[in-house]
Amino acid sequence: MPILDNIMYPKDIRNKSISELQILAGEIREKILEVTSENGGHLASNLGAVDLTIALHYAFKTPRDKIVWDVSHQCYTHKILTGRKDFIKTLRMDDGCCGFTSRSESVYDVFGAGHAGTAVSSALGLAAARDKFHKKHKIVAVLGDGSLTNGISLEGLNNVATTTKDMVIILNDNKMSIAENVGGLTRHLNNLIQKRGYNRFRNYIKNRIARIPKAGERLVKWVDRIEEGIKSMLVPGAFFEELGIRYIGPIDGHNIANMIQTFSLIKEFDTPVVVHVITEKGRGFKPAELSPERFHGLGKFDPCTGEVVKKESSSLTFSDAFAESVTNLGTKHQDVVAITAAMCSGTGLNKFAEKFPDRFFDVGIAEGHAVVFAAGMAANGLRPVFAVYATFLQRALSSVYHDICIQNLPVIICADRSGIVDDGPTHHGIYDLSFLRTLPNISIIHPSTREEMDLLLELAYESNSPVVIRYPKASFNGSYEFQPEKYEWGKSLRLREGADVSIWAAGAEYQTALKTAELLGNEKISVEIINPLFIVPFDIDALKQAASAKLIVTIEDNTIVGGLASIVDETLINFKHKGVLHFGWGNKLIPHGTVKGIKKNFGLTPDKIAFEIKKFL
Repeated sequence: MPILDNIMYPKDIRNKSISELQILAGEIREKILEVTSENGGHLASNLGAVDLTIALHYAFKTPRDKIVWDVSHQCYTHKILTGRKDFIKTLRMDDGCCGFTSRSESVYDVFGAGHAGTAVSSALGLAAARDKFHKKHKIVAVLGDGSLTNGISLEGLNNVATTTKDMVIILNDNKMSIAENVGGLTRHLNNLIQKRGYNRFRNYIKNRIARIPKAGERLVKWVDRIEEGIKSMLVPGAFFEELGIRYIGPIDGHNIANMIQTFSLIKEFDTPVVVHVITEKGRGFKPAELSPERFHGLGKFDPCTGEVVKKESSSLTFSDAFAESVTNLGTKHQDVVAITAAMCSGTGLNKFAEKFPDRFFDVGIAEGHAVVFAAGMAANGLRPVFAVYATFLQRALSSVYHDICIQNLPVIICADRSGIVDDGPTHHGIYDLSFLRTLPNISIIHPSTREEMDLLLELAYESNSPVVIRYPKASFNGSYEFQPEKYEWGKSLRLREGADVSIWAAGAEYQTALKTAELLGNEKISVEIINPLFIVPFDIDALKQAASAKLIVTIEDNTIVGGLASIVDETLINFKHKGVLHFGWGNKLIPHGTVKGIKKNFGLTPDKIAFEIKKFL
């Protein structure tokens, strides 16, 4: 019988032998492969964190001890071990298991996270609250090496030593280049500094030295410097030591016995500690080991070969179109440079990077820096294109305002994954438009077709001002029945004539509008369809002309508050019109699930929209 069959909660693994835990790790990897190959999900990072997760739940008494996961896309093993081994089969399904930690899902999910860089700060907050209540449980933050490039992580690390004396930070490092550091010398040193006797002797000596009149305090600092100096020559932990955080590592993140021993010993430390763990992304699945970026997050795939199962639609996605368009723009204009924040492949910039390696910049998980970096480039004559997921752009809004908009610098921001996505609330790109629309000097465009991606990117370049181009994760569903002769800045497109209703549909939602119009046409209701194209500047004249004679309906994959609906209401507030209906996302939290299922549940489908329009009329 598989060991996993008898595991429901972490307490069930604490009476297992190391050999049994190693077998369990293999069974968990098989389960993760089974689930993700069928449903999609984050694969490589989860396969790499299996052994580490087992060791953490074995050594720490969860849920009393609290583990915080950075980004938390590597939490599948954590979920399997905390009562959700069956529920995880519903990953990425409607009303199914969340792909990230979620406080509403389990008491073991101490802090929800879908963005990088939050683990240290949130864990430090948990530790500060624990200390304030004079409790003794442990707080553990698990962060990936990529999260260390994030400013929030660094700000949190800078405050650890001055806030608490009892916190554990696990640095999950999956870069193979430093695996050689897991050698005999560092193992010997780490074994020494973890020993209970060593730490007691160290503290005893420091306390005795401190009592020496006048010179005691200076001598203690001198001893600390000697210890740090010796250690910094042997292991790469000087950075943490300078911040007042003890450093252990690097250790093998697939050696369960060694990790359990290390985690058990450091629980007695009287100072915050970083444990540097080396893991291999994609561990146990050869295709993911060889290509961890490709298997970071993906859809359904063959668990034997790793080949991704292609969807029925073979059309280009918006990201594919952007990849071609930005490369064409770079070919045409030598001053164009491209920037990404650790999302080269996801945004499609890998094509640009291959063709123009000296004009491509990956700044790591640092969206705020990316925006200011782009602003600096624009201020000195370059034309930067920053490709970023809409959900991550929200992390840099202050910089967009302060560093780009105020100075009216010609930066093009391409916001991929706008609208809802299957990863849930942390990743829905439905709020950035509402924030961005209020900023000065900025233009916001929604391409709807493949042709428009090329045209609008070129228009954005020619505008010589800040521009945001927003587009969804989806595939193109086709082109217009006609090709507009000319695209004018700030002007909308009439895609269909109609006398009774004027539907204004932003971006890819024009397809929803077309299907809605067909349904209403069957009821003898004549429908006009307008693609606003430009959210800012908005075609106010065209809206007023339509509103004077027709019911205005807006459809958008954004929050109604602050989006296209708000623009229409603001424009028509003192204008006599025939009525207004809005379809978009309200202020209720939108859950994870399939895009199709979410839209159906919230009434953003052609049949529901047509029904509401008929009822209104």
